[in-house]
Amino acid sequence: MLVSLNWLQEYIDVSYYSPEELAEIITKTGIEVESVEPVAEDIEGVVVGYVQSCEQHPNADKLNLCQVDVGQETLQIVCGAPNVAEGQKVAVATPGAVLPGNFKIKKTKLRGEESNGMICSLQELGVDEKDVPKEFADGIFVFPEEVEVGSNAISLLNLDDLIIELGLTPNRSDALSMAGVAYEVAAAIDGSYELAEEKVKTSNEEATDYISVVVEDTKANPYYGAFVIKDIQVGPSPLWMRNRLTAAGIRPINNVVDITNYVLMEYGQPLHAFDYDRFGSNSIVTRRAKDGEVMETLDGQERTLSSDHLVITNGDKAHAIAGVMGGAESEVQDDTTTIILEAAYFHPSVVREASKHHGLRSESSTRFEKGVDPNRVERAGYRACELLERYAGGTVLHGVVTHDELDRSEKTVTVHTSTINDRLGTEITNEQMADIFRRLQFSYEQNGETFLVSIPTRRGDITIFEDMLEEVARIYGYDNLPYTLPAGASQAGGLTMEQQLKREVKAYFEGAGLHETITYSLTHKEKATMLVSPEVEKQAESPVGLAMPMSEDHGYLRLSMLPELLESLSYNVARKQENLFYYEVGTVFISEEEQVTKQPEEVLRASGALTGEWVAHPWQQEKKSVDFFVAKGILEGLSKQLNLPFTFEKAKLEDMHPGRTATVSVNGQTVGFIGQVHPKLQKQLGLKETFVFDINLEVLFNEYQKEEAFQAIPRHPSVSRDIALVVDEDVTAGAIEATVAAAGDPLVKEVRVFDLYQGEHLEEGKKSLAFRLLYLDPLRTLKDEEVEEAHNRILESVKEEHNAELRG
Repeated sequence: MLVSLNWLQEYIDVSYYSPEELAEIITKTGIEVESVEPVAEDIEGVVVGYVQSCEQHPNADKLNLCQVDVGQETLQIVCGAPNVAEGQKVAVATPGAVLPGNFKIKKTKLRGEESNGMICSLQELGVDEKDVPKEFADGIFVFPEEVEVGSNAISLLNLDDLIIELGLTPNRSDALSMAGVAYEVAAAIDGSYELAEEKVKTSNEEATDYISVVVEDTKANPYYGAFVIKDIQVGPSPLWMRNRLTAAGIRPINNVVDITNYVLMEYGQPLHAFDYDRFGSNSIVTRRAKDGEVMETLDGQERTLSSDHLVITNGDKAHAIAGVMGGAESEVQDDTTTIILEAAYFHPSVVREASKHHGLRSESSTRFEKGVDPNRVERAGYRACELLERYAGGTVLHGVVTHDELDRSEKTVTVHTSTINDRLGTEITNEQMADIFRRLQFSYEQNGETFLVSIPTRRGDITIFEDMLEEVARIYGYDNLPYTLPAGASQAGGLTMEQQLKREVKAYFEGAGLHETITYSLTHKEKATMLVSPEVEKQAESPVGLAMPMSEDHGYLRLSMLPELLESLSYNVARKQENLFYYEVGTVFISEEEQVTKQPEEVLRASGALTGEWVAHPWQQEKKSVDFFVAKGILEGLSKQLNLPFTFEKAKLEDMHPGRTATVSVNGQTVGFIGQVHPKLQKQLGLKETFVFDINLEVLFNEYQKEEAFQAIPRHPSVSRDIALVVDEDVTAGAIEATVAAAGDPLVKEVRVFDLYQGEHLEEGKKSLAFRLLYLDPLRTLKDEEVEEAHNRILESVKEEHNAELRG
């Protein structure tokens, strides 16, 4: 809700407070002020000028030479606006004025003619393009004739106003009007405000002679009031009204439409005006629409209706979707002379259904959906009639044609002072309690500490004691509520082991060169079953589907984070970002039931996706693309970080490259997989070679043993030996590495494979694997005999277990 401070000042005196102080008070009493912004930048030196003459510039076809009276002097001004003309009253920036954007006005010459100032458009004075009336969108602004020459144009245009933006919760629909805000501010500052009585002069003619009202669905439409106003002269609305609508974020159109919008903002009650002659009947019938019924709305769109929608008809054709938008056929136009003014109460659910179905969210539908004040519906109609009579020359016919089954009764709530104090921890007296109700303008009956409070219909959000408790607390002042520190022993906060490990894992991945991503937990049904780790596939019967998904692409809970990570890679590669290394730490959702009856299990996992050049040093002409061993090296680093041994075993998984994929195990338990994405899937996503990994962090954290350890830097030399072993093709390097480490223990500290050879110098079905072994005893220098003994023991073990021969 946008609140004009100048408009609010008309209702209640807030001049004793600065805008910031007022915003603080409003916020502390329960409605958050989101911002306080000026309508325009500070401008001085802009006055109303009268164009005495306007002649063609002697040296330019598109410029005019104007003589402009600004009150104390007449200035010659060169103006290029297409709509400037003699006899107009315009906004003139005199020499020395500074316009928005630090645009300084000074005397100058344009095409040889002196120009002493500038005739301004609204845009040049800082008005947003969307708020400029259509007739002034491409030219200067022209004031009404009654404006005094020489007066402050900035004040007349309301550009010295401040806009307070309120962040309203859905229950506070009463503050969706200036009157409602005035009641709220009056309670907050202990001021006084009462909505003024409407004063309407009516003719001797009866509205019932022109129109009748029939309501078929009284539950959806308990009240419908129709006013008839004749002799309407459609034209511009008064300047002050246009200013207030603009400040409220509504673009002025004409006096009839502007008056209905003005009352909407003032009273919070939507109204609608029909052209009586175009309506096509003297009978208004509100009914449910017929399935498939079509009508054209004011925005020029044809709308197909259903029986869920309430429409306003002439007994035959629909002329408005109730509470949402009027029809184009009976729209008020320049030649309109007689109007039917609708003031009605529509049930919130009916308006919400139609608004949602047609995608039409308007100021009117917003208020109907949240609930309007039943006691203000008819009053709003009278207020509009008062303004139409005054500013559109209308003649208001006597009486309002109604169908009325609207409940206007006030709810009552019983409040006990002692109960309030028990809940709030306060010592509010009965007198203070009564004073709070006075400030809220709630009438009450008091019997000792018991108050029977009558709730005004404008406050539809108050129905029970707890609602009144909140009202008392906020007016009493949240800052005045007593507070205590928690009793008992206090304990400093800290991270759990899982939280700490999670942070360490993220820090490791980022240190390794990966970038964190956060992808959707919801995905498409096809993606939900892609790239799922083998151990997850065994647990999950199927992905969990949502009962009411917002879209088809986000209808299932993920079993793997990799599909969405690959989509992120694809999106960025398509935008010329080729070297991408992503990781994500998040949860997947596992259910063992095909028909889910309970919450799925959430499992914490870490996934990564890498593509492009891992190393690029152009000067050294060195490039290295991501490959399997880069991804494997990242996981081996994680293994060292957590001090957990990872075992990699060749595997074939769906959607993964059949020769470049491995499962990952810890202590014999499968925890994930690693490998290259299948070339077909890469092609579908527009990716080059892409490598991924997916690890179950919960298992790793459970296996993790927090043991603080210190290892001194060895003081004694190490000995390295290389061996090349010829083995069968199906023997893995990891299996040999494990055998070497076991046989060489405790002297062998490191085993690293550094070469693989297959070719003409070896038998078919054989391969050569070369290993570098590091021998070390941290306490002494090793002797040659010890190293040789351990070396021979290793050779015997690999021959016995893997039929490995030392390559000659």
